[in-house]
Amino acid sequence: MQLSTTYLGLELSNPLIAGASPLTADFDAVRRLEDAGAGAIVMHSLFEEQITREMEGTIQEMELYNECNAEALSYFPQPDEYRLGPANYLEQIRRFKDSLNIPVIASLNGTTPLGWLDYARQMEQAGADGLELNVYYLPTSPYETGETIERRAVDIVQAVKRSVKIPVAIKLSPFFSSLPQFTKVLESAGVDGLVLFNRFYQPDIDVEHLEAVPSLELSTSSELRLRLRWLGILYSNLTLPMSCTGGVHTGIDAVKAVMAGATTVQVASALLKHGPDHLARIKGDMVAWMTEKEYEGVDQMRGSMSLLKSPNPQAFERANYMRILSSWKG
Repeated sequence: MQLSTTYLGLELSNPLIAGASPLTADFDAVRRLEDAGAGAIVMHSLFEEQITREMEGTIQEMELYNECNAEALSYFPQPDEYRLGPANYLEQIRRFKDSLNIPVIASLNGTTPLGWLDYARQMEQAGADGLELNVYYLPTSPYETGETIERRAVDIVQAVKRSVKIPVAIKLSPFFSSLPQFTKVLESAGVDGLVLFNRFYQPDIDVEHLEAVPSLELSTSSELRLRLRWLGILYSNLTLPMSCTGGVHTGIDAVKAVMAGATTVQVASALLKHGPDHLARIKGDMVAWMTEKEYEGVDQMRGSMSLLKSPNPQAFERANYMRILSSWKG
């Protein structure tokens, strides 16, 4: 069974990647992930806010004002809530590279092209094989246009690409008005790959204390459907490799993602639920299904159920919407 694939120009033994999560911040967990068969790992994100606050010397200074401005400060993580500071993050890259035999992809999470470009270069110098840009941004101003938001993401890609020689992927949300057009713009800007999709963590409201509170729910396999739809659509229009993240919990989930057009499949929530060894079960189930169906390898399977090649392309389009709504029987 031929499982090897090429993602961001990196040779991977198989398409299963341990996605960014607390597990990929832990040295022992990362070693277990490699033993379980991970083709690569994506490190947990280093946030733009961490970098800019350290540069301004405010991470420690924030603690001086906890009492006088507690409500405002409560929206931000305290310094000890970050898993690793910028300097420690770079050291973690070096440690992983010295100990692992699989590609290590660093992750930067930010919304502007300034303030963290130097760290992109330092990640490269520390040995990172690639860089994943997590452009997590929620517009709240009625005066900020969609074009402005897209331009910001393109500027980030171009600025980082000018700064490093390692491959760069961008992790997107599904909430762009014309995702096919925007991804073509990103392709022209020089990005080396797409990661679909970012998960937005919605806050809850504490009605007793009258405050917004963070709320974390791990993904389920049902979230994969949104990824399958857009992987299938974009596969027909792009030459960029795409990595599916969000909703992959089983071997069949991974099969579906590759069939839709994914080059790689990132797993995070399932590993947090079941531990690093669960990756081996996903891989084993994927191989067993491919063997039963007489697939020779992942390249043969990739994109076979995309919009271009699907025997029922309308399932990706409006006909599916109408059919679903009309099929309900109480």
